[in-house]
Amino acid sequence: MTPLLVATTNLGKQGEFRRLLAALDAEIVVPGDLGLDLDVDEPFDTYAENAATKAAAFGRASGLLSVADDSGIEVAALDWGPGVRSARWGGPDKADSLLAALTDVVDRRARMVCALAVAIPSSRDPRVVGPAAEPAVELFGGVVEGVVASERRGVGGFGYDPIFLLPSGVTTAELADADKDAISHRGRAVASALPRLRELLASP
Repeated sequence: MTPLLVATTNLGKQGEFRRLLAALDAEIVVPGDLGLDLDVDEPFDTYAENAATKAAAFGRASGLLSVADDSGIEVAALDWGPGVRSARWGGPDKADSLLAALTDVVDRRARMVCALAVAIPSSRDPRVVGPAAEPAVELFGGVVEGVVASERRGVGGFGYDPIFLLPSGVTTAELADADKDAISHRGRAVASALPRLRELLASP
């Protein structure tokens, strides 16, 4: 099978991507499988730019079709932050930090946002000429609306999942993996990319 690189070292994301991409006729690999140790800066103010930078860097280093995402939580009471800084915001436990920041806050509207970048190596993209050419990058996205819960609930998922409350009344940490994947921001982004990934994997 053709390898498809999931360009993240986050173990929680790796697990989700392996599930979300399992239907593809591809060998899902992660940086550790290839001995890749890249530290890619994510300095931009948009999820799309950060995801594209990461996917392209891993695509260049590996020569493989690569996917990367940038994602975060946006909270109305925090001027729709922390957003792209979600992974670097707050203390060691991001969920607890967010709960503390929203103590006594009434408006708890929030959304989870994901930008997914697919880096296409020059060898698979007829529009690009030359072995040293930059990978082409295509972007996909997913959003899920909810609110921030008043306390942690559930033991599944990772990151902000225990405090992200869906309209159905459960947090994403209370969902079974398959149920979460069907509605999550990352699940929706991957679902939108699957037809294109199938085309790319089927091409010579």
